[in-house]
Amino acid sequence: MTVDNGWQPLSVPRKRTGASVFVITPFTRLARTHAAAVAGDALIALALAGSLFFDIDPSAARSKVALYLALTMAPFAVVAPLIGPVLDRARGGRRLMVIGANGLRAALCLLMMRDLESLALFPQAFLILVLAKSYHVAKSAIVPTVVRSDDELVEANSRLAFLSGVMGFAAIVPGLAVIALFGSEGVLLLAAIVFAVGAVLGVKIPPTQVAADHTSETERQELRGGGILLAASAMGLLRGIVGFLAFLVAFALRTDGAPTWQFGLVLGASGLGSLLGSLVAPPLRRSGTSEERILQAVLAVTAVAGVLAAWAGGLVAATLLATVIGLAASCGKLAFDSVVQRDAPDANRGRSFARFETRFQLTWVVGAFIPVVVPIPMPVGFLVITVVAAFALFSYLAGLRALARGQMPTPRRPTEAITSRLSRLRRQGFALEDKAPPREASDDPDDDADEAGDDEADAPPRQLEQLPLYDGEADDREREAALAQPPPPPPPPPPPPEERGVVIDPTNL
Repeated sequence: MTVDNGWQPLSVPRKRTGASVFVITPFTRLARTHAAAVAGDALIALALAGSLFFDIDPSAARSKVALYLALTMAPFAVVAPLIGPVLDRARGGRRLMVIGANGLRAALCLLMMRDLESLALFPQAFLILVLAKSYHVAKSAIVPTVVRSDDELVEANSRLAFLSGVMGFAAIVPGLAVIALFGSEGVLLLAAIVFAVGAVLGVKIPPTQVAADHTSETERQELRGGGILLAASAMGLLRGIVGFLAFLVAFALRTDGAPTWQFGLVLGASGLGSLLGSLVAPPLRRSGTSEERILQAVLAVTAVAGVLAAWAGGLVAATLLATVIGLAASCGKLAFDSVVQRDAPDANRGRSFARFETRFQLTWVVGAFIPVVVPIPMPVGFLVITVVAAFALFSYLAGLRALARGQMPTPRRPTEAITSRLSRLRRQGFALEDKAPPREASDDPDDDADEAGDDEADAPPRQLEQLPLYDGEADDREREAALAQPPPPPPPPPPPPEERGVVIDPTNL
């Protein structure tokens, strides 16, 4: 059954027989690469927790990590919007980004093994995070190119989210065992191997072109629709909460002198929550729950979970909150993908998903930056999460109500607004130039009358000149009412000139 929205169930696939059983689809190749990348990210986080946070003084760690995150956000915010369109229009550009991000991370892991005790660790970790953000943006752009139709897009994103949860949770288990036996060096070596495997698997992804042309005006208008902008704002705040919680718990555990496995437990819980979210969201949507309701529900659950975690406190509360936030972020992302697919049918999927993913990655860095710069106790941080989630929920609800009343128009660029206004005024007959200077009076009153009549014929209706020149539904109604009124009667014609008699003197003939 086809549903008239972005969430459309897949048809039952036909059973493959013969040689077709051994054919590997492009989506499967991308999924294998993504599994390796996610596992490597989890191992990197665990290795940095064992070295960056737990082997140096907390005050020194805060200053270095703050610099690390600031340097991460700045180039990513500037370079990604410039390089992204070029990669979209190059055949295999995003695939090369996936291969390069995994290959470079494998090399950096080997360098970090040597520099765990030196300051060179921080720029290397900075490059690791930049490459991780670049990989996720490239992956989001590739997904629409490896499915057969838009009907499979949300299902494909759901499977990748499920795979992320599985691999993130599965990588923590051997990572904890390796860090207990060989320390952070052993985990980095394992991460290097995993990233190398991901780079090799990425070579098998078919080189497709994400976007062959420039962004059209229709695509721009659709992506600036009220529903998409509201959903993007809610999803951005959710992604910021994920980054905030990760660094809040990391520094809180480091300050309390907790062992590394506790941070690994919180990371594993977050991965488990992502796994659950990818399983819960599709059945919810197929049952008739709208995308907007799903976003509202995950924001409300996050706010409630933050209050309960602040009340309970401790490692157990942090673990459960990480699970809930991982579930909320996963469900929210799938709902947002569906909103974009539903409200922007003419937009290029790969290009638009890459743009929004870039913004979400930046909000993650901003959220992570706050607990690094400001020392926040863990219960207070949980209350901050509650406040942010509640603000996101109420602002999203208020925005939806305003959108339903037609009070939230699609934002336009200033130049587009000015051009649209001028063209509308020309169509309605408004005089855009200043009034012409008055003509000099002529000796012949008939000429003056003719010129006055011509001026009256050329001039626009006087009622329209008195209307203010600005947009708005109320102004349109006033113009229509003014146009519906009958024009004023023409001024009376000037009196005819006096006829003078001619006297003929016969004596002068």
